[in-house]
Amino acid sequence: MIQNYMTDKFLKIKEIVAQELNQTKDSAHDIDHVMRVYNLAMTIAKAEPNVDLDVLRASVLLHDIGGAKEANDPSGQTDHAVIGVEMARPILEDLGFADDKIKHIQSCILSHRHRTDNKPETIEAKIIYDADKLDASGAIGIARAFSWIGKHKAKIYKKVDDLSNYAKENLSEGKLNGRIMDKSKHSIHINYELKDKFLLENLYTETAKKIGRERLMYFKDFLERMDKEVNGEL
Repeated sequence: MIQNYMTDKFLKIKEIVAQELNQTKDSAHDIDHVMRVYNLAMTIAKAEPNVDLDVLRASVLLHDIGGAKEANDPSGQTDHAVIGVEMARPILEDLGFADDKIKHIQSCILSHRHRTDNKPETIEAKIIYDADKLDASGAIGIARAFSWIGKHKAKIYKKVDDLSNYAKENLSEGKLNGRIMDKSKHSIHINYELKDKFLLENLYTETAKKIGRERLMYFKDFLERMDKEVNGEL
């Protein structure tokens, strides 16, 4: 049976990542987020055959290690997945991971983002991708969204009529899956229309889809309730 507990080398990785993420003071992308994704990944892995647990555990713990550098780059040019690949190697080498394992872990880190052309190919990468996306939905997803809104002075409530125009104005290269350029112009409703409502079709594993259905329903119900309250209907 797959257990959630970690051996010393993974506890060391967790410690390093926590120190790195503490530089941003971002409660939506801190070590607590990493550990929620870790626990979800362990749950998903129980239903999948032939999962390399060393690769999975290390990849999950390291998937956002580049987050502080992205957050602290005012140019918006830093991709935390790309920089995370570079940061992971020396850590893994110091802990004695073999080169083939390191390359596998790096590929998992690189492909965990939604807004990227790097897609997960191995089962470990797919599990990490799924677990990370699930943490942006449901009750915890709502909490994270409003934490993000507060940090970036974005709108508590904002909807747009034309997503294509919004993409041209505020997403990189004008793509619907582009990176957000001015985060203060974004909102939980816009993000739902661009990304969150497509959660199930973007997941890879059946276990994640099962969890995702319930979380997405909760998320959607919340936004509909919010519409009614804003419009004075409730």
